[in-house]
Parts: sequence; structure tokens; C-alpha cells
Amino acid sequence: MNGVASQKFSARTRLTAVLLTGSMLAWPVAALAQVAPPPVTSTLPVPPTEAAPTAATIKTITVVGNQRLEAQTILSYLRLRVGQPYDRSVLDQALKDLASTELFKDYQISDDNGALTIQVTENPVINRVILEGNKRLKEDKIRPEIKLAPRQIFTRSKVRADVARIIELYKRQGRFAATVDPKMVQLDQNRVDVVFEIDEGPKSKVRQINIIGNEQFSDGELRGEMATKQASLGNLLSSNTTYDPDRLAYDQQKLRLFYLQHGYADFRVISAVAELTSNKQDFIITYVVEEGERYKFGDIDVKSQLRDFKPETLKRLLPMKTGDWYDAKLVEDTVESLSETAGLFGYAFADINPEFRRDPETRTMAITFDVGESPRTYVERIDVNGNTLTHDKVVRREFRLNEGDAFNSFGVKRTENRLNSLGYFQDKLEIERKEGSTPDRIILETNVEEKPTGELSLSAGFSSIENFLLQASIRQRNFRGLGQQLQASVNYSSYSKSVELGFTEPYLFDRNISLGGSIYRRDLNSFNFINNNRQTTFQQTTTGFQVNMGVPLTEFMSVFGRYSLNLDDVTLDKNLYYFGGNCDPLVAGRYLCDAIGKRTTSLVGYTIAYDDRDNRLRPTRGQSFTLGQDFAGLGGSVRYVRTTATASKHFNLGSKFILNISAEGGYIYPLGDAPSPTSDKVRLTDRFFLGEPQLRGFDIRGVGPRVVRYGNVDLTDPMNPILDTSDNARVDDALGGRAYYKGRFEVDIPLGSGAKELGLRPSVFLDFGSVWGVKRPTLTTLADFRDPADGITKYLCRNASTGATTFASQTVVTDTTTGVVTPTGQYTTCDVTNGFTPLAPFEERYLGDSWKPRVAIGAGVNWNSPFGPFRIDFAYALRKEEGDDTKRFSFNVGTQF
Repeated sequence: MNGVASQKFSARTRLTAVLLTGSMLAWPVAALAQVAPPPVTSTLPVPPTEAAPTAATIKTITVVGNQRLEAQTILSYLRLRVGQPYDRSVLDQALKDLASTELFKDYQISDDNGALTIQVTENPVINRVILEGNKRLKEDKIRPEIKLAPRQIFTRSKVRADVARIIELYKRQGRFAATVDPKMVQLDQNRVDVVFEIDEGPKSKVRQINIIGNEQFSDGELRGEMATKQASLGNLLSSNTTYDPDRLAYDQQKLRLFYLQHGYADFRVISAVAELTSNKQDFIITYVVEEGERYKFGDIDVKSQLRDFKPETLKRLLPMKTGDWYDAKLVEDTVESLSETAGLFGYAFADINPEFRRDPETRTMAITFDVGESPRTYVERIDVNGNTLTHDKVVRREFRLNEGDAFNSFGVKRTENRLNSLGYFQDKLEIERKEGSTPDRIILETNVEEKPTGELSLSAGFSSIENFLLQASIRQRNFRGLGQQLQASVNYSSYSKSVELGFTEPYLFDRNISLGGSIYRRDLNSFNFINNNRQTTFQQTTTGFQVNMGVPLTEFMSVFGRYSLNLDDVTLDKNLYYFGGNCDPLVAGRYLCDAIGKRTTSLVGYTIAYDDRDNRLRPTRGQSFTLGQDFAGLGGSVRYVRTTATASKHFNLGSKFILNISAEGGYIYPLGDAPSPTSDKVRLTDRFFLGEPQLRGFDIRGVGPRVVRYGNVDLTDPMNPILDTSDNARVDDALGGRAYYKGRFEVDIPLGSGAKELGLRPSVFLDFGSVWGVKRPTLTTLADFRDPADGITKYLCRNASTGATTFASQTVVTDTTTGVVTPTGQYTTCDVTNGFTPLAPFEERYLGDSWKPRVAIGAGVNWNSPFGPFRIDFAYALRKEEGDDTKRFSFNVGTQF
């Protein structure tokens, strides 16, 4: 008995040592010291080595030390049975079986002449699993990877596995220096808290990308083709500076594609190795490449088994020619183009295979495009999935194909563009083509992901100029999921107030006819600045409504009609601009006096629009044109014809650079008489104005004809008055114009995925434009304050009751000694006792009435911020006319829901 027990215990000791050693690979000794089994010293005599062990029979088996596990459950893990013969190997196997359960932190078997006692100490139960130190990865990202859970049995193998999974998560985030230190906190009732102490470490950046073997292209050119970027200040916002094994494989494909586009058909990447620096903070990536020889296109041919595809005709349309440098991307685009062309004829599943014949001796690549036989296809079914808010008919009415129609790839592409232009669904929505019940049937499946279609803009503030500011607008572009548009806006400040409510039904009675309308009230205070103090010039109140209707003429052309009725009331502050009960031209200016009064504008108009852009919200290609006219005079007191035209074209420059060229212009032709012989026939409030935001780099109404008044005159020498023409001494009133034009060149700049994730879309632009063409107003100059009797510049003295005007005199000083009366000082004294008030000299100048373009360049960025869409622009005026007001910085903000 003693011999067997001694051998058994030695086997257990060796096994326990192995388990503890394995556990120490992931667990600190100090943390787990409390769970290590106590050392056991055998007091059993060692049998003589020459004695061979004899087999005994198991008489009884007793389990002690178990708390949660039943004895029968423990015995079920073992192969020991009463009445079974046993020896040391049987007991060793029993110890191994106990170890494999991972249920016990200590176990041993005692043998008393066949009476076996199995002594166990159970592993603790997990009370909590705690994460500490994780900031970059939130718990909801880590917890699904952890297999340990409360009320489970604690095992070291599970802990090691969880540590490995957490570290792998951090590696996917580019944090290869992350470490996880598991700790165990012992509680009562054999329970433990498991704590994972995480040191996330810095992101492991790509310090350097080395390329070996490239001779035709520089390292910089090849790095520019890769998705992975070297860490530098220029790539500060990019998330591609971290190491990613998947991105490394992708970059190898990018390199191969780049070389194939330049004719190197034999190019291959021999090896790509990423080495982690000793501090685990940086990677050095090394590519070894073999460029091979450069190929040219050999014979180009087309074979077609489709009746509508004539090989001779298709061959003339191919973009590549024999002798051109080989370009694999061009071949791929040609296959796609041929597939689209086949789709126009109804072959949805046309089989087009390019057959390559490489000749290493002549270094040419001959290609035959084989258009295989396939049946014409018809639309069997149109499926729309994923629209939870938007009604099915809203999606289906945008389809250019119906069920049962012959398939047409152009119709599918046009449908995709129309759906994307709605702005209701995810960007770049695509219609999947699936095989139908027979080879000549196709199913068009549209899987949409709805996105917010509501827009909310809200801002409030306070300034010394505007006082309290409140601007709020709300618009829902997919009201009730029917594609209807509902909008409301409120604007309130000390200088402007407006309320507007509008509604548009795009498909009236489910027909392709749009009908909409709006009602509004707008109170606008025009203003200027005197010594940086804002001063209101005139107030305009407009109350009215508009009704509009649109009907498509063709797929890309529509016509819109509208009618509006406006009641306008333009007033001036009588305390500032009135004299003798009437508008004072000397103070207000004849142009403002002519603008005051009430008028009714009855306006009927139309617009013809052409638009074939791929997306009306964020177009990348296509053009749009509009021509509109409004006729005022169908009733009312205002009569004119206003004509406007716009044009815009988008170009895809490649590499996701988008160029937009747009132009706009208009002219107002008066049909009525002028308010006065000296004023323009088109009233001030009906003219065109130009400035921010239409023309960046200039202030609101900052371009075009204006009257600038200089009111600071030094009369120290009244014969030679000095006029202060500094910006702080001027009053600026924009007059607008009958004609205007403006244009824009703007390039959208793509950024890396990091900036894209932040919602940043920068652009650079060049804006130009002008507004001009009003009658020169009557101006007041210093000559009007010069007394013709003596040529001296004097104040004017005016009587509001009688309308009499005279020149001011000097102040009279009487000598108290001699009684002599002596005039002295400037000519500023008026006979106030008889109702005369003084008017200081000033000079008005007419500036800015020129067709010559104003030009500004700048850069801006759209940011989908947490507060909503945010646009910032910095612009610099390259060319301006005297009198123009410039502005370098502007922004606006809103939100979506």
C-alpha cells in the first residue's frame, strides 16, 4: 500500500508542477500565489527498488473536500471503480483525469490497502469580471470577446485565452504594445473577482515604408498608391498610418494594379515584411518587388455571338490601339463598358471574356474580347427591401423599368441616380441584378438603408450690434414617408424678423406633377456702419404667398410655373431721415427717398430646367441648366420682367477629385416709369444684389453700385476743407443693379479614411462675379456746402417749418472792454431761435457700378459635426473695385434628424 501511494503522489507532484509552470506564462506569480497548492511532504517509506509493484483491488472510493460538486459527479470523470484492480499507472491516470476537468486547484489520492480517498480543493467561482485601464476600447467592444463570466468556475486556461483575445483586439486597433495583466481578488465562500488590468499603449504607427527592386518608379510614387501611409505631419488626420495586416495585403494588390496600368504585366511582389520595433510602437514595412518588362498592346480583336453586336463596329469603339502601352485597368473598363452596352440591348447577363496572348519576345499583349451568347432578359420582379418609413410607392415610382419590361442597363443606372438624388437612403445605393426563374428573366432587388431626412438649424446669441439673435428652421424632405416636403423657419433679431411655412407634394394624385406653396412674412432692416456702429437705413416689410407647379417634359427636362403675391412696405426712420415732414434727400439720399412707400407685386413666372447629374445632392458628374422668367404686372403696382439663367457641370477628375464649374446671370427690364426723374426705373428692393454667400470673399451685398458718404470734414481752413476718407468715417449703402453674373470653379478634395470618418469634405474654389447697371443717383458733395458769396465751406441752416435754407455764420465774440463785436471760429452757427437747425458738410460718392469681375480664391470645409452640418470658408479677394466690402471668413451650421 505504501509503495503504491508513494508512486501516486510523485505523479501528482510532477503534473501539478507542469500545470503551474504553464499558468505562469500568462499570470504573475504574485497574483496567483494565493491559489497555488501547499507543498506536501510524503512520510511514506520508499519501497526497495528491486521489488516489483503488485496489483491490488479497489475496495472503496471516498471523495472529500468537495463543496459544490457531488461526489458521483467527480467520480464520473475518473475510470476508477470498486472491485477493479489498480496500480500506480491507474492512479496516475486518475490524477490526469482530475487535472483535465480544470475544476480543482488542488487534488490528491490516498491509498489505504485499497480504500482510496480522493481529496479535492475546488476552483473558486467567479463573482465579477472587471476591466481597468481601457479608454480607447470601450467595454461593449471587449466584453463579447471575454468568455469568463460571473457564476462560472474559474480556470487559468480560460484566463489565458481571454488575455490573448483582448490583446488581439488591441492589435486590430494598431496597438501592438498593449498588455493585459490579469489579477484575482479572493473573496469569501470560495469566490473571486477577476480583474484585467489593461495598459493600452500607443498606436503602433508605420514609421517607414521601404521598397526594394523598383527602378522605373520612385519610392514616393509607389507609396502614394498604397492605402498605408507613413506617419508624418501631412498624414496627421489619416487613420491609415497604423499597421494593419489586411491593409498590407491590399497594398500589394494596389502595387500590382499600378504596374499593370503602366504595362508591366510580369510585375510581382516577391515579399512584404512588417517588422515591429523593439519598443513595439512603430512598424517598418519592406517590399521586395520585381518589375519585369514593359508590354504594349498587340492585336486587338472582338468576337461576338450576339446578333446585335457587330464585331467590326465594336472594334472601332475600343479605347486601346495596337502599339499603345498595355493598361490592365483600361481592359477592365472596356469589359465593363461592353457589359453596359450589352445591357442597353437587353442582355443583362452578357458573358464578356478578354482572352490574353502574351508574347515575351516582342513584349506585346494581344487581346480578343469574346462576347458569349446569352438570351435577352426581361424584368420578372422588382423587390424593395429595408424601407421602414418610406412607402413602397415612393421608391417604385423612381424606377425607369417596370415588371415585364425588357431589361435595359441605362434604365437601371438612371433609377439608381434618381434614388440617390432623393437623399432618403444610404449613399451610393445600387440595384442588385439576380437571375430569375428562367434564363431570360431577371430580378431587380433594391436594398435600401434609410437615413435622416429631417434638417434642423438652430442658433442663438447676443452681440452689441444685433442684440439678441434667434434663428431656427426645420425641414422634413420625406414627410410621412410619402416624399412630401414640409418646412418652417423663424428668424428674429433687432434687425431682421421672418416667418415662413411651406409644403410641396412631388407626386400630385400619384402623377408625376409637383405642387407646392409657401406663406411668409419678412421684416428686413437694411443697415450701414458709422464709426463701427450699425445704423438702420430703411425697413422693408414683405407679406405674401407663392404657389408653384412642376411637370416633366422628358427624363431630364422639366418645366415649372409659379405665382406669387407680395405686399411690400418700405419706410425710413422719420427722426433721422425726415425734414419738414418729408424724406430729406440731403440726409437719406434721393435713392432711399424713392424707395419708400407701399406697393403690391403680382408675379407670374416659369423655369425650364435640364438636369442629368448623377446625384442632385452630391453630384460627381453631369450638368444642369435652368432658364427662368418672372413677369411683374399681372395686377399690382410694380411692373418689370426678370430673366435669370444658371448652368453647372461636374467633372470626375479621378482619384475622387470632383470639379464643379457653374455660372449664373440675370437681368431686370423695367416696364413702368421711374418714381422720380432722377431715379432708376427699377426700385431698390427689386434689384439684384451680390455678396456673401453667393460670392465668397465679399461681405453681404458687398459688391456692386453703392453710395459712400464721408461725414468727417475738417473745417479748420474753411477755404480748403479736408475730407476724412478712412473706412471708419464712411457710410456705405448698397444700391444693387439691374444686371448681374457670377461663376465658380470648385474642386472637392478627397481625404483619408480618418478624416472621412470625421465627416470632413474640404474644397478649394475661385469665385467671380459682378452686379451693375443702375442710373447714377443725385449726389451731395462739399460744393453744396460752399457759399457762392465768399467761397467758404459752411454748415447749412435749415428751417423745418418754412423750408428755408441758409448758410451758417461764425460765432460772435464781444470784447467787454471796448464793446467791439468780432466773429470767430468756424461757420457752424445757425439761428436756432427762429427754428433753424445745422447740417454738417459731407460728401457722397458713387462707386462700384462696373461690369468688371470681382475675383476671390479660397478654401472651405464641410464638417458633419455632432451639432449638424458645419461649413467654414476662408477667402481672399484677388480683384475688387473701389467701394467693395471684403470678408475673409464665414461659416454656417445646422443639424439633421
